Amino acid sequence: MAVTIKQLNQWKQQERQIMVLTAADYAIAQLLDEAGVDIIMVGDSLAMVTLGYSTTLPVTLEDMIHHAKAVCRGVKRALVVCDLPFLSYQESPQQAIHSAGRVLKETGAVAVKLEGGYPAMAETVGRLSAVGIPVMGHVGLTPQSIHRLGLRQQGKTPETGERILQDAIALEQAGAFAIVLEHIPSDLAMSITQKLTIPTIGIGAGPHCDGQVLVTADLLGLSEHQPPFAKSYVNLRQVITQAVQEFTTEVRSGKFPKDP
Repeated sequence: MAVTIKQLNQWKQQERQIMVLTAADYAIAQLLDEAGVDIIMVGDSLAMVTLGYSTTLPVTLEDMIHHAKAVCRGVKRALVVCDLPFLSYQESPQQAIHSAGRVLKETGAVAVKLEGGYPAMAETVGRLSAVGIPVMGHVGLTPQSIHRLGLRQQGKTPETGERILQDAIALEQAGAFAIVLEHIPSDLAMSITQKLTIPTIGIGAGPHCDGQVLVTADLLGLSEHQPPFAKSYVNLRQVITQAVQEFTTEVRSGKFPKDP
């Protein structure tokens, strides 16, 4: 049975952790879905992981739609959320509705995710929710603001922590169905999680969120550089390199392929 937004809220009440991973292609999405991941996120991190950019900023709405289509073709159970990329929603609520509407109409994704919780973004979330577009929020470290915030932990002072808390509350009030908390202190994440009635999904935010998300390339050990809060469960860079080297050696030596 497919995961629903209503189910996510039930899981929060039941204190059942929500598992979230990213995907940008059919094969990985199919594997994640079959493994039982609850939410598959077509994150704009694909800018670096899949397309080779140094930040998330260059990825376009067309890129996101292209990859989200492939992901949705591989998913039967998980709830698919697609990031809205930089400058596809910040100009106005109308722009956000148009971009998010395209994602839902063209890809099969159930929801979109956008960054920020300042008053204008809460207004945008409210407008999206009003027309029936489910929105996941994202506060704390927001990678689309890399040139302003960098990649350092956010919310370390009482003032900045309070601002992130208020942003999260504003997003919930605007209609967001869940919120990603990225790279903030664990105690702040716990406070936000306790105050909100919608699920919080942590990444580098400690163990007290309602769920956890990782970039799948980090989990699989495929990333060239990993954030300090990620964990690799296998080193596929090494496995793949060894397999390719073995293939190369066998071809050069004539061991592969064998005659029928």
